[in-house]
Amino acid sequence: MKELYLMRHSQTLFNQLHRIQGWSDSPLTKQGIEDAQEVGRYFKDQQITFDHAYSSTQERACDTLENITDQPYTRLKGLKEWNFGVFEGQSEQLNPHDDSSRHSYGDFFLQFGGESDLEVQERMNQTLTTIMEQPDHHHVLAVSHGGACFMFLQKWLPYDEIKRQVTNFHNCCILKFTYEDGKFTFIKAINVKEEN
Repeated sequence: MKELYLMRHSQTLFNQLHRIQGWSDSPLTKQGIEDAQEVGRYFKDQQITFDHAYSSTQERACDTLENITDQPYTRLKGLKEWNFGVFEGQSEQLNPHDDSSRHSYGDFFLQFGGESDLEVQERMNQTLTTIMEQPDHHHVLAVSHGGACFMFLQKWLPYDEIKRQVTNFHNCCILKFTYEDGKFTFIKAINVKEEN
């Protein structure tokens, strides 16, 4: 049984300023750097090691991973955050209400040059499946983003279960899955601050 640890990046300046941060980028805060280093210590303490590591091509994800471990890693565009089109860098107050049937922003951002929820979900699922299908990949760490991780989680876990099992999806939250026969199974959400 293969294992995937899918992690949301650390806190950034835009997170702090409550700005929409999709394909745009901003640096990790001091807190973000410290939190990522704490995750690194957690993995060491728990004796969790990875044969392969991956990151979104975005700086905030790469910097998070580099503060967790010094092992080599691969950057993949498929792990990037949701593209929010012209809303990039704007106040989070401009985010639309969730599409109640899809429990996400649905197709809203398509009209503004961004992606739909299902496009993000398909991209993430395809990328992570390709990663886990490789024969020498048994314990994998992948650092991605809030929206992208949440859409991937929705593919494999019913929304009611997400609400019940993932009560805190802040920066540095880790979603643990197993992978077998082309299917991901959600195991648990790990918030290192709550574990320590």
